[in-house]
Amino acid sequence: MRLSDAIEQFIKAMLTQDEHEVELKRNELAEYFNCAPSQINYVLATRFTPDHGYIIQSRRGGGGCIRIFRMEQDTGEQLLYMLKQRVGDAIDAVAASHLIVQLHERGLITQCEANLMQAALSPQALSLPLPVDIKDALRAKILKNLLLEVGRKTSAQ
Repeated sequence: MRLSDAIEQFIKAMLTQDEHEVELKRNELAEYFNCAPSQINYVLATRFTPDHGYIIQSRRGGGGCIRIFRMEQDTGEQLLYMLKQRVGDAIDAVAASHLIVQLHERGLITQCEANLMQAALSPQALSLPLPVDIKDALRAKILKNLLLEVGRKTSAQ
């Protein structure tokens, strides 16, 4: 397991179902993982973003205190945000895959649904003799329809 993955898993383990926020000291975390504080910054900047369902507040000085909040799950608002901001008119395979993982982590889709979505949006599924921008636009249309179906499913429950 890569160091970035280990740091991410450590922080996520601290954010349990009952705990929606955690306060960490950047230097202490870096010391625990025997890495530079910049490695902690990298993990926070790439894996604990609003797109991933987290809000980070950082205080300078005193070792660099960091508060990480997990956003509350409001399915309708999250799906609307994903449709408008994350998908847009085109989305590449990597971004679509990250979005599907996020949906599963938030409990909005099952593992089976995530696997089906990944397969439907994979580069192999769209291996047509088309320009990349057309494939990304097609992937966005498919993903939007999948998200709308997820929204219908969750609102019916």
